[in-house]
Amino acid sequence: MDALEEIFGKTAQMTVLKNLIAHKDESTYLSGIADETGLSHSSVARVITPLIKSDIVIEKPLGKQIRTFRLNLDNEKTKLILDFYDSINTISD
Repeated sequence: MDALEEIFGKTAQMTVLKNLIAHKDESTYLSGIADETGLSHSSVARVITPLIKSDIVIEKPLGKQIRTFRLNLDNEKTKLILDFYDSINTISD
């Protein structure tokens, strides 16, 4: 359990957010996040929606059914989350 989970608990949304942080310079798919986190595809879809609505995550359609996701590194909230994540993990090391 990392410092973020110690503070906020281990939730599906936290797991997805940490996965996106780990791949912050890459786009990914729901199935990729599900495979890497062990969460179901439907769980990932459910918990990524509020992150998209908050503009923390950018969703980009590729065709009719395929969507990619990545952190919105231009968003101030995302920058604060990344700073906090880096800081909290540095302190606990």
